[in-house]
Amino acid sequence: MFRTTRTGTSSQEEITTVSGVQPESSSATAGVTEPMTSNGRPAALPLPAARRASPPGFVLRRMLLAADALAITGALLLSVLLFGPERSLGDAAWGLLLLPLWILLFKVYGLYERDEKRVSHCTVDDVPWVFHALVVGSLGLWLFYRATPVDKLVFVEGAAFFGFAFVGVLLARFVARELSRRANPPERVLMVGDGPVARLLMRKMRAHPEYALAPVGYLDDGCVAGDGLAGEIPCLGKIPDFESVCERMGVERVVVAPTLEQEPLVDLVRRARGLSLRLTLVPDVMDVLGPSVEIDDVEGITVLGINPPALARSSRMLKRGMDLAISSTALVFALVPMAVIAVAVRLTSPGPALFAQERVGRNGRTFRLYKFRTMSLDAEERTEELRALSSDPDWVLVDDDPRITRVGRVLRRTSLDELPQLWNVIKGDMSLVGPRPLMSVDHAQVSEWGLRRLDLTPGITGLWQVLGRTTIPFAEMVKLDYLYVTNWSLWNDTRLLIRTLPAVLRRRGAN
Repeated sequence: MFRTTRTGTSSQEEITTVSGVQPESSSATAGVTEPMTSNGRPAALPLPAARRASPPGFVLRRMLLAADALAITGALLLSVLLFGPERSLGDAAWGLLLLPLWILLFKVYGLYERDEKRVSHCTVDDVPWVFHALVVGSLGLWLFYRATPVDKLVFVEGAAFFGFAFVGVLLARFVARELSRRANPPERVLMVGDGPVARLLMRKMRAHPEYALAPVGYLDDGCVAGDGLAGEIPCLGKIPDFESVCERMGVERVVVAPTLEQEPLVDLVRRARGLSLRLTLVPDVMDVLGPSVEIDDVEGITVLGINPPALARSSRMLKRGMDLAISSTALVFALVPMAVIAVAVRLTSPGPALFAQERVGRNGRTFRLYKFRTMSLDAEERTEELRALSSDPDWVLVDDDPRITRVGRVLRRTSLDELPQLWNVIKGDMSLVGPRPLMSVDHAQVSEWGLRRLDLTPGITGLWQVLGRTTIPFAEMVKLDYLYVTNWSLWNDTRLLIRTLPAVLRRRGAN
């Protein structure tokens, strides 16, 4: 019999907060005790996973350690041998004596445990911690060389080491995470509870394999054939069956939807602790939570601090300065590719190379957005006839849109059609990162709290573009923009800019 007991450092459960949508009320009916599908027949249970040789995270931690050691070693050798012409391998070997201390320093900065604490942790999230650890470590390396028989490090060698190490560590960590994800099976996830949030979360798990989460079924006291998640994943029983289901199915993580009352929820946390399972709780205040929520306490009572969204003038100036610096530089390097694209558009379809359209910007003011034309000239006239075929009721979203030209399809999949928007950024109509700029007809569908999405200038990229673009429904896009605006930070903008390139290369949601 497969057992879920764990060993090693993963001895206590992980409780994670996940953002989603505000749940709707759902009716509970008499339950069933066997897995059922939407056609009313018993569902075939997914087979339990084979016993893991080690707890989840065990292999990844060691791969990250090896990646860091390799990157530090390479950086030291390159900096000493390339920028110290009179140096030898023996001089570099002195620095390698500090390798265990480098690993200890990274351990102190928590660079080997963060993946186990957050589902969505990625290499980009390591950037500030790696930077700070390398600053401290490089200073220690310089002091160490002063005490060795060899000459001390000069400034050029130290600066070169820092640069090589910073880039090398991040690249090595990215490769280590990719290899670990490909080599290890995803965590087997048991959903507890039903409702819109549970269904949305399940779809996100399946749409984002980088999270390495695989739902195997769900528990709910009111699940019946054809109800809730039964059409997607089988109902494995009721909540009292929790331990037996987890043991039988080899469950490694439990995701609890915001449908349980406080007492059953506390009881479930205790039961999950007894099985050493990771636990992810989805709170029922999704629309107001975000990364900027502060965990506080009042005389030992834990409270959540949700501050009113306000962007200081200095923050706006920093954001605008970053926009101008990056967009102007990028526009200079993009001039030749843009000229080639313009010629290709003109030669392959009648009409202008550029397409201009009125969009709604910050505080509801309209502006003209520029893109390379990717559709035929009669695209606007054909919108209504395609709306009936749209997979999203709020905007036109069809597979193989006949209005898109051959060159236009390539431009959309690579996001090169958006290069002219760099001029919009320089003008101040747009930002590099921000909420999605909508047409007036789409903006009219946004109401009440969703209008706060335009407290910031619309952006070329943002949460919508990074997380899936056209695979994300309109209502969820509005929610993502709202969360971005109410939780803005300069680091979050930088993080989204870095994540945009991989999203474009993977062509996620490109249409």
